[in-house]
Amino acid sequence: MASSAHVYLNWAKERIDEMDAVLGSLESKAGQIAAESRATAEKIVGELRGKRDAFSSDIKKQAEASEGAWLQAKQKLESQWDSFQADAKKYVEDFGQQLNLKQTTFDGVAAAQLKAWREAADKIQTASAEFAADRRAEVEIAVQQMKAAASATEANVQKFAKAGSESWTALNAALAESRTAFDHANQTAWDAFKRASPGA
Repeated sequence: MASSAHVYLNWAKERIDEMDAVLGSLESKAGQIAAESRATAEKIVGELRGKRDAFSSDIKKQAEASEGAWLQAKQKLESQWDSFQADAKKYVEDFGQQLNLKQTTFDGVAAAQLKAWREAADKIQTASAEFAADRRAEVEIAVQQMKAAASATEANVQKFAKAGSESWTALNAALAESRTAFDHANQTAWDAFKRASPGA
């Protein structure tokens, strides 16, 4: 697979992991919803699961695609991601108070993000292991920068996790900031990988 596709696969995997974390959080608390609201809650969770499955299916179709194909598909995937997030936000706002859902969902998504950071850095490092030492140095620097950014992001996320009283909007903004930092670090590291690749 072309190394440029790794950027998009890491991007997509990070989003799927977040979707799974959100669904896990919502489903774990579903039994605590008041009976009169349970059918509505189950319907929303079912719709969210359908959106997650459609997103995952579209990712699989792109797995071996070229960078150009990924760029075209990414617009649709971003739209699907935005729709999932909007529905998840509504669910948390509608049912969050009675379930203490806000913090549980935030913690799960934050853990998924940090896992994505580590896996992406490890994947890049492993992929560059066969490069000659002089070519590998730039990639190693980018990987170390990615790991440092992950640590800084983790510290920032932990501040929000400990606060516990933040609004869902504030928690979601912290997650969005982390997601943006991940996307930037992921792109930067894979750019270094491409430059260091033999024949680049």
